[in-house]
Amino acid sequence: MTSRQDELVFVPLGGVGEIGMNAALYGIGPEKSRKWIMVDCGMGFAGEEGLPGIELMYPDLTFIEERRQDLLGIFITHAHEDHIGAIAELWPKLKAPVYATRFAKQLLETRRLSEPGAPKVTLKQITPGQRVTVGPFEIEFVPVSHSIPESNAIAIRTEHGLVLHTGDWKLDDTPVAGDITSPDAFRALGDEGILAIICDSTNVVREGRSPSEAEVAATLKRLIEEAPHRVAVTTFASNVARIRAVAEAAQACGRQVLAVGRAMDRVIDVAKECGYLDGLPDILPGDSFSHLPREKVVCLLTGSQGEPRAAMSRVSREDHPAVSLTAGDRVIFSSRAIPGNERDVGAIINDLIEMGVEVITDRTELVHVSGHPRRDEMAAMYAWTRPKAAIPVHGEALHLDEHARFARAQGVDTVVKARNGSLIRLAPGKPEVIEHVRAGRLYKDANVLIDAKDRAVPERRKLAQAGVVSVAIAIDARGTVLGTPAVDIMGMPNRGRDGEPLIDTVVDTVARTLSGLPAGKRRDSEAVENAVDRAIRSALNDVWGKKPACHVQVVEV
Repeated sequence: MTSRQDELVFVPLGGVGEIGMNAALYGIGPEKSRKWIMVDCGMGFAGEEGLPGIELMYPDLTFIEERRQDLLGIFITHAHEDHIGAIAELWPKLKAPVYATRFAKQLLETRRLSEPGAPKVTLKQITPGQRVTVGPFEIEFVPVSHSIPESNAIAIRTEHGLVLHTGDWKLDDTPVAGDITSPDAFRALGDEGILAIICDSTNVVREGRSPSEAEVAATLKRLIEEAPHRVAVTTFASNVARIRAVAEAAQACGRQVLAVGRAMDRVIDVAKECGYLDGLPDILPGDSFSHLPREKVVCLLTGSQGEPRAAMSRVSREDHPAVSLTAGDRVIFSSRAIPGNERDVGAIINDLIEMGVEVITDRTELVHVSGHPRRDEMAAMYAWTRPKAAIPVHGEALHLDEHARFARAQGVDTVVKARNGSLIRLAPGKPEVIEHVRAGRLYKDANVLIDAKDRAVPERRKLAQAGVVSVAIAIDARGTVLGTPAVDIMGMPNRGRDGEPLIDTVVDTVARTLSGLPAGKRRDSEAVENAVDRAIRSALNDVWGKKPACHVQVVEV
């Protein structure tokens, strides 16, 4: 018999209230001596956050880092970056073994763990359907359909009951590559009795059922077959089903497929090793482009999200070293822009159209489907599993709130609204939030990992919005200003609204402020710096309407 303190708890540290940075903890035992497992350890892309100089974001795992001696393992649902992308960066602070399927393990080794300085992560390969016991947890990987092979829900069996963590999933009876989501497997879990389901919320606002990858494959075949000249297809590099569909279509049309972009090359290598591209001709490297007739080319390119250094962007700017497109060629965006990337994707499309290239997107053709369930699919999952409680995850506030209402409508007795940092007791007793723990974001700034509260973040935003003024002043021990202060401005317009050069405004303000200070006060370098700073910001606000960052340095001679 368990004591009241012997609890089963769930703690999301990422992916709840946002899409990306997935990291979820499950703990068993008394508060001071719980044993933990983590499900996923993903990253996010910072573009949509408007953070100058920051490209990647990670969940703040301080809570479990402080308990890492009790962390028994990290279990990976699938190989998308928002589920595995933080492992190379954050694993050294955790040191727990990482359990993943062959595809996820090899992609992790090929991509993140092959980079210079990457840690030697302890990786354990899992077969979908396999059960693993670690401490008080029994973990079962349950295959599901998603937009990357070997995706799994995770069934977590404990003395308190069974918890189902769905990961990312959808229903697709013809997935092209990868598994289906088996109704029988989830009905069996439901028959066993599910204490709580922790479920994907991404597409809960969309009615109906997601189309199949096979339908996309049929559309791609038609579009490639009808194209008079070259065809370029850009998609998520990790979508092996889409890669296979393009390769099959090219083969049927007597064309040759080329892969362009390092991320695409890596995924293709792993997919071939795992057998997902069996029966297809070899996919050629990008440098074969110039040797093939125009009407025989199908290019698979990275850069569907508008990444400036990716292949599609470089082709649209006509600066790719191996691949070029000309008027009459066809480009297919077999993807959907992630929120925050629309402007970059739109710029590429506009550049291609200006070149005379035909661009096809999912606005006019079925060239992309989501890997997440719509409402009819979610209703089926709830009907199969019949959980006692539901906790919506993997979504922004709108998705989580809508999912909570949806779960209640499916007859779920208890729905818990969580956010990152919520500590939820799943058992014993009715599931509820009982505490909030530290959670948040970390930013990758070049080679340095910084806290979201680091001064660099707000300061850099200010620099981006209003520029900077730099002033250097030499003053002797008697308070006499020596020479002329050095002044520079950056990131500001040349002239204010009265037409006067802003540099003149700054120079005049510095001279006037220094002459207005008594000699005694000029001997206090900090007082001089503060006075000049305030005066410059005020003067520029009067003639420009903005207060830039000011860097005033007084050199005592």
